[in-house]
Amino acid sequence: MTSLTDIVATPWDVVVVGGGNASLCAAIEAAETGARVLLLEGAPKEYRGGNSRHTRNFRCMHHGPLSVLIDTYDEDEFFDDLLRVTKGKTDETLARLAIRTSEECLPWMEAHGVRFQPSLSGTLSLGRTNAFFLGGGKALVNAYYNTAEDLGVTVVYEAQVKHVGLDGRRFTHVEVEIDGEMHRIEGRAVVLAAGGFQGDIDWLARAWGESARNFLIRGTPYNRGVVLNDMLEQGAESVGDPTQCHAVAIDGRAPKYDGGIVTRLDCVPFSVVVNKDGERFYDEGEDVWPKRYAIWGRLVAAQPEQVGYSIIDSRSIDLFMPSVYPPESADTVEELAQKMGLPAEKVAATIRDFNAACQPGDFHPQELDGLRTDGIEPPKTNWARPIETPPFYGYSLRPGVTFTYLGLRVDEKARVTGPDGLYDNVWSAGEMMAGSILGQGYLAGFGMTIGTVFGRIAGQGAAAHVA
Repeated sequence: MTSLTDIVATPWDVVVVGGGNASLCAAIEAAETGARVLLLEGAPKEYRGGNSRHTRNFRCMHHGPLSVLIDTYDEDEFFDDLLRVTKGKTDETLARLAIRTSEECLPWMEAHGVRFQPSLSGTLSLGRTNAFFLGGGKALVNAYYNTAEDLGVTVVYEAQVKHVGLDGRRFTHVEVEIDGEMHRIEGRAVVLAAGGFQGDIDWLARAWGESARNFLIRGTPYNRGVVLNDMLEQGAESVGDPTQCHAVAIDGRAPKYDGGIVTRLDCVPFSVVVNKDGERFYDEGEDVWPKRYAIWGRLVAAQPEQVGYSIIDSRSIDLFMPSVYPPESADTVEELAQKMGLPAEKVAATIRDFNAACQPGDFHPQELDGLRTDGIEPPKTNWARPIETPPFYGYSLRPGVTFTYLGLRVDEKARVTGPDGLYDNVWSAGEMMAGSILGQGYLAGFGMTIGTVFGRIAGQGAAAHVA
């Protein structure tokens, strides 16, 4: 094992800041050229991988079957899906680059140790668009670390980068805290992939207001935006809105940090969702869940006390991936509302009005079925079945922030833009630059797409600069 003294003394070719999917893809690409690569992961080894260890799939363009993916998912359909969730707030050049390149990434991922499986039951028809990791994101992260170390990448854990040294447009070094001491480590190129700022609750509150202190952080607590803030203070050009983020509705009983995928709730399309006053506030059936789940964090965040409640009946309890926590249950809607601390009569009236508005039709849980309500606001435009078959079930919902979209502006080569144009030897990838493509909203599995595509591009670019 390389000593800390040797690490500090070594003139590294490529320094990679971060330890998740994008960082690992960059490190692997650079190391395969023969470059001396140092990867600085701020988390302890057991928590390595950032948000990537909580992921479960990769959204991928393809023409014809590819690995576990079926049929075809072409560039235009992929881009149209992205436009719908972002409402057009995306850099089309970078977005289409990510989409087109994703097709070649999946075989590359398999060649570097990642294994896939067909989409799981209850994941709402993702078998054509999303390749699921066998063993989840943790298995992907472990595979990449094994590959990186086999290639000679040096990894340091609990290495908190505090400052990126810049001389004009040129990167010179990082200042990093290891074992409670600050060290200067020099390099010929740097890839910044240290994630967003969602782990810093004070920063979230400055962007969102004090209500953000009620948010849960479903991702890693180690992404606090230290490197991002340092670069912005030095004049790097920003992209994205600090109030925009990947925020989903998760189980209200989840921990403050790091609950991950097991706290996510996919029951909304089959439910009635009310706020603490017992009132509905949005169309639960607007679109298939992979294209709409990421708006529900913001919707719940706008409700009193930043909380919502999803109510379903026994006909729907097996139609979705459940949370790790069991739902509340009762034989009547009134009793369920009381258990969840809601006004029982108001909730019962809301359910009665909803049930009366449901129109006849055929229910198809895996696709848009047009089974809708009539005469109530907001409407429910798909999967609108009366909530009438006991027992009844309920989940509390809170905003769960995965990552923030404020980041560094990059070009098609993943090079970072400074106050005087592109830096000579600074690249960025992953959540730290995803705001270029994700102006708002989210598309299931697309964060992994962005991280993989731009991580590889950044690693290739940094290695070519060194060479």
